[in-house]
Amino acid sequence: MDKTKEKTLIIIKHDGVARGLMGEIISRFERVGLKMVALEFIAATDDMSEKHYPDSKEWKEKVGGRTLAEYKEKGIDPVERLGTDVPEEIGGLVKGWLVEYLSMGPVLAMVFEGPEAVSIGRKLVGETNPVKAAPGTIRGDYSWDNADLANEQMRPFYNLVHASGSVDEAKEEIELWFSDTELMDYPVNVHKPMGYYGKVQV
Repeated sequence: MDKTKEKTLIIIKHDGVARGLMGEIISRFERVGLKMVALEFIAATDDMSEKHYPDSKEWKEKVGGRTLAEYKEKGIDPVERLGTDVPEEIGGLVKGWLVEYLSMGPVLAMVFEGPEAVSIGRKLVGETNPVKAAPGTIRGDYSWDNADLANEQMRPFYNLVHASGSVDEAKEEIELWFSDTELMDYPVNVHKPMGYYGKVQV
């Protein structure tokens, strides 16, 4: 695989769309040199949103475990709030919230390409919890949502944007949102080898 052509799926969720942040968010990825190779403004169906998030036991346990840790930190009784303290069951509840969030209005789905596109994409968007996201990241600069509000309202963080978590995850997500014919290939003036532009004349 050509390492300069690694791809990642970036979705500006409806809260980012509704706040008019699409141009600003796109510019963050373009400024680091990632190349946009696909874009679609779409109202995600419940079925598409359902398929976007994994349904495996491992994923649900991981997500449920994070939620339990958050509840413990905040002194919230998961059984009283959610009716269970089983990680897999909580993960299933969280998936339902995520599906509803992704389907709440139009989203802007994009594919960006470039060296280490997945890890760079994750770095640009910042921590999932906006309060913990560093200044300079998209979530750190533009989202104030926090665990107290999310827990109280039994929903996921409103954190503006999705970015693929791994190369394998990106491949699966891109195949869900785009067909091969929708992925563009064109040259850009970056990532050229030494000597490509000739020697400097002095």
